[in-house]
Amino acid sequence: MAALLPHIEIETLANPNASVIWLHGLGADGHDFEPIVQQLSLPDDAAIRFIFPHAPSLAVTINGGMVMPAWYDILEMQIERKVDESQLRVSATAINDLITNEFSRGIVSERIIIAGFSQGGAVAFEVALSHPNRLAGLLALSTYFATKDSIKYHPANSDLPIAIHHGDQDSIVPIQLANNSSELLLSKAYNVELKQYPMEHSVCSQQIADIRQWLIKTLVL
Repeated sequence: MAALLPHIEIETLANPNASVIWLHGLGADGHDFEPIVQQLSLPDDAAIRFIFPHAPSLAVTINGGMVMPAWYDILEMQIERKVDESQLRVSATAINDLITNEFSRGIVSERIIIAGFSQGGAVAFEVALSHPNRLAGLLALSTYFATKDSIKYHPANSDLPIAIHHGDQDSIVPIQLANNSSELLLSKAYNVELKQYPMEHSVCSQQIADIRQWLIKTLVL
């Protein structure tokens, strides 16, 4: 296995029995969602390892070729974004390595959640729906299903709990993309929960409360 992506780890208790691997958006880094661990106010006995990986630095076409933290290159800005799928899958492989590392630390696959915001969410879709081991859940935040036409779905996760959250005023990733993702996965009999919030391309307090409840339900905390 290649060297693991650099990442931040926060454990809510010693000897965690579950992991959440949470991917940031374009131009950010693992610190972006670090504060959410405390904001979630999870139960005192919840023993979870939160892992916030840092994306590599890449040249991003839509930003004039500027080099910044990115999971993959975005080639065009239209609603159904044209992205570098090969690089997206390189990033997905790096996240799979983090999952495998959690196995080696005693976390079973059914206790691992994949979460991602915006560009990180596109990688999260690819990782969770193609993974050969049953995972605990997928949390897709303000994002889109970039590999929907080419992903190789794995039956191990055909009943994976999927939560899709999106702001109804999002000008970066239009909410129609969340609706499209939900409709596609529902048509394939996936277990999808779609929630909309009165916000732009961000996270809001009501959403954090809903994420808390979803984590409790999904991990049976």
